[in-house]
Amino acid sequence: MNRPIRRVAFVTMLMFALLLANGTYMTLFRTGSLAAEPQNRRVRDAEFAQDRGAILAAGKTEIATTEPSKDRFRYQRSYPAGSLYAPVTGFYSYDHGSSGVESTYNSQLAGTADALFVRRLIDLTTNRAPQGASVQTTIVPAMQEAAARALGDQKGAVVALDPQTGAVLALVTSPTYDPNDIASHQIEEAGRAYDRLAGAEDRPLANRAAREIYPPGSTFKLVTAAAALADGQEPDSKVDSPARLTLPGTKTVLPNSTNCGGTSITLTQALKVSCNTAFANLGLELGQDKLREQAQAFGFDQRHLADLNGVASRFPDDLDDAQLALSSIGQFDVAASPLQMAMVTAGIANDGVVMDPYLVSMVQAPDLKPLSTHEPTELSEAMTPENAQQLQQMMVETVASGTGRNGAIAGVEVGGKTGTAQSDPSRKPFAWFTSFAPADDPRVAVAVVVEDADIPRQDIAGGRVAAPIARAVMEAGL
Repeated sequence: MNRPIRRVAFVTMLMFALLLANGTYMTLFRTGSLAAEPQNRRVRDAEFAQDRGAILAAGKTEIATTEPSKDRFRYQRSYPAGSLYAPVTGFYSYDHGSSGVESTYNSQLAGTADALFVRRLIDLTTNRAPQGASVQTTIVPAMQEAAARALGDQKGAVVALDPQTGAVLALVTSPTYDPNDIASHQIEEAGRAYDRLAGAEDRPLANRAAREIYPPGSTFKLVTAAAALADGQEPDSKVDSPARLTLPGTKTVLPNSTNCGGTSITLTQALKVSCNTAFANLGLELGQDKLREQAQAFGFDQRHLADLNGVASRFPDDLDDAQLALSSIGQFDVAASPLQMAMVTAGIANDGVVMDPYLVSMVQAPDLKPLSTHEPTELSEAMTPENAQQLQQMMVETVASGTGRNGAIAGVEVGGKTGTAQSDPSRKPFAWFTSFAPADDPRVAVAVVVEDADIPRQDIAGGRVAAPIARAVMEAGL
């Protein structure tokens, strides 16, 4: 072989070696990134054509399912109840990915999770179409329906928890959307539907229950009351409650929205009538460190409900005395999700133990073998049992003869707290109510926020607007 031919052969072998090395590198190290590349339509087509596992509510109610279709994708993702469970399931879209449980449990639903490797090999050798795992949620259909019906078209959210386990029993936001519109195989129509929802002023794609935070208003007085009890005060301890309080270092006057019943009242009376000046004075007496520690013991400043990528609620740092007084009544920069306020109430109802909230109880293979199950987990002990029981009784009195009367249920002892939160002078106040029932053996804790009640501004109050919604959810769960 002459020298030129040898050179050509050498260069050819080198090129093949480089090509083989590059192919090996791509296979071993770049498969994931290439598969996730938005331009890679083959991967997207293959994934969208999977026989995706079902998402279930309690009682094996299918809230997201897959049906065979006679088009290029072979399977159609559908949501039988339309918008009812959208904040839970999220959506599964060709061009816009996924959200909610569809996103956080995507690999299990698609059948690509490591736990399903053996199953995939069996499907491959038997030439059977791969099938995804099913995801069992803790949502109770009757409570979800009651929450959606009671909230109606009002902008806001409802969360219901099992105080003893942390299981999410209902999770509703409004306005909402129909995931079927985004999951459609008519790709252009689905894209237009998504763009319309994503650009809507009232943000129907937002999960207001777990991923939005609001000033909690007077519902935060539960945290202040818990801190006071931890500091040695009793339900009948007296608190200064003037008709108006000038905030320290300012000329700003904090008024009461109700007659507190005197200028020195008990802690129970202050909670029952939601006396602003009493709780502002209480916060000033406790100091910001004790108040912040109590809020954090209930879960503030931490993210919760990873199943839906929940956001952290917030208690501010470095407060001056005026800011501390406002923070003690849930104003200034205090911000909480409905999920967080449900956790506060659930922790009080559970004798001071806050359970970590969860939405998915089990992931089940197509052959019904459990791949994973969730065990209830204690998050913190926010109160001693004795203090929690005292606060439970104070909340019961608030519903029986205080601002929470509209949350009462005939024949059932209910504990609750109202809240009306000012946020922006140009916007209506937020109406809150949080509650638990039955008082002797709490099985449901609920938090409700209504952002924009359809009544005059001066008539908005948590007891009037939000309490009836919470009552409907509790009744459905008892």
